[in-house]
Amino acid sequence: MGKAKLSIVQSGFVPINIENIDTDQIIPARFLKATTKEGFGKNLFRDWRYENDDEAKPKADFPLNQSQFSGEILVAGKNFGCGSSREHAAWSILDHGFRVVVSSFFADIFKNNALNNGVLPVQVSEGFLQKIFEQSNVTELIVDVEKQTIKIGSLEEFEEGFDINTYKKTCLLNGYDDIDYLLNLKNEIEDFEIEKAF
Repeated sequence: MGKAKLSIVQSGFVPINIENIDTDQIIPARFLKATTKEGFGKNLFRDWRYENDDEAKPKADFPLNQSQFSGEILVAGKNFGCGSSREHAAWSILDHGFRVVVSSFFADIFKNNALNNGVLPVQVSEGFLQKIFEQSNVTELIVDVEKQTIKIGSLEEFEEGFDINTYKKTCLLNGYDDIDYLLNLKNEIEDFEIEKAF
């Protein structure tokens, strides 16, 4: 399989309550030299995480540097992933250990890049997003890919549905990339070709 399966993510989260986070803030252009997907996570939000680009001087007020925030879910303000179309933004998020990004709006190209790399963008209402930020003391979010729901901890009243492309949902649930998906249909394709020949 191409990627790890993604079914239910029950995890702590890192809240970054900033709108219009663009791809150059997610992964600065000076780090786009590698051609493989590994190693980008250490430079995620690099300019926001460190003083004067010095890893020995992490900024104490940035959530990624705060020990009370951790997990596989990143929660960000409206219009996440805008700007340049670089796929490296999705690579850096995944390489850092995030499998889900939650926002009230995603740039289309980032959304597609994320899904293609096994990262689930969960678009919620602005009101629900603010509830998450207000509940940042809650230890977990629960994201159910099959049911297409996101819940704040065990609080039943704090649950909302989200949309996902049916094809991409199948890929996430099965850990498929595009080639894996086609290989999974190999028998059906062969049967179709046989039927077509007659």
